[in-house]
Amino acid sequence: MDQKREKLVTIFGGSGFIGRHLVRHLAAQGYRVRVAVRDTGKAAFLKVAGRVGQISFVPASVTNEASVKAAVEGADAVVNLVGILFERRKRTFRAIHEDGAANVAKAAKAAGAKHLVQLSALGAGDGSPSSYARSKAAGEKAVKEAFPGATILRPSVVFGPEDGFFNLFGRLAQLLPAVPYFTDVNPQDEGGGGPCFQPVYVGDVVEAIAAALAGEKYSGHAYELVGPRVYDMREIVQIASKESGRNRHVIGVPFVLVNIGAHLSHALHKFRDTVLPFIPFWAPFITPDQVIQLKQGNVGAGAPGLEVFGIVPTAVEAIVPTYLRRYGSLQQTKRLRLKPRGGD
Repeated sequence: MDQKREKLVTIFGGSGFIGRHLVRHLAAQGYRVRVAVRDTGKAAFLKVAGRVGQISFVPASVTNEASVKAAVEGADAVVNLVGILFERRKRTFRAIHEDGAANVAKAAKAAGAKHLVQLSALGAGDGSPSSYARSKAAGEKAVKEAFPGATILRPSVVFGPEDGFFNLFGRLAQLLPAVPYFTDVNPQDEGGGGPCFQPVYVGDVVEAIAAALAGEKYSGHAYELVGPRVYDMREIVQIASKESGRNRHVIGVPFVLVNIGAHLSHALHKFRDTVLPFIPFWAPFITPDQVIQLKQGNVGAGAPGLEVFGIVPTAVEAIVPTYLRRYGSLQQTKRLRLKPRGGD
């Protein structure tokens, strides 16, 4: 049997957006995959991603050292994809991004794993005004101390069929007569399109992770994973509006108004958690820390990236139209379904 087909990879966060793509990709390459998640029942859909017995599941939380140790036992390689976009109760940025990442790295080292891939974030830095970005940087440091040979990957905003970025704007285009983007500059002036982003395709991120697991030369290094083009926020919203088939008006909203809304939303969620915990939880549209992140933008600094892995970055325009069509009108969907094939 091929040696690679015998390797066992433990993936923390394997049922998430990036995780599900990674599980399928590694299974197709012949790896045995152990999916470590808090709720194994919700990850059961991944059973069909591989042959019988190729994909297994283990209950684990990166904040629980005992469960992490059990999850990495016997693993040849470990991937940590766990991350949160906002804090809630005990699930803080420090608990998940720093302490949780340290737990995984220490356990992977103790278990004798040959490779560890830690998914961080573009813009992670000790001096960032964003708590999220500072926690990601602290997590990188903790991982390097525990597992010096770890590969750190810092992706920009990741897009793909299940993303929370283009899908969000597609949904807004479906619901609203006009879709907002955020800026502190007059929309008519230079820079009025808002902060800039360099989205990277989930398939490219997954290929980079797989390459890091297979090659020794990537160990101990950090890479920025970005797409081939930089877009301002207005362009992002315009793409979502067009490809959803809605063609809504796109309007600039001052960051100061967004920040007020974010703080009100934060206060409402805190009130709900402490006073009315029986009310079903819903994720906030945007948090104060996310406003800070948005204002910073998310563009690569020219560090080594996808090209090191031999990957040509995939353009937004090649993928996004294939999944934003779901937000089109019923009449539009019907016309697409009934359109004759091969005819005039």
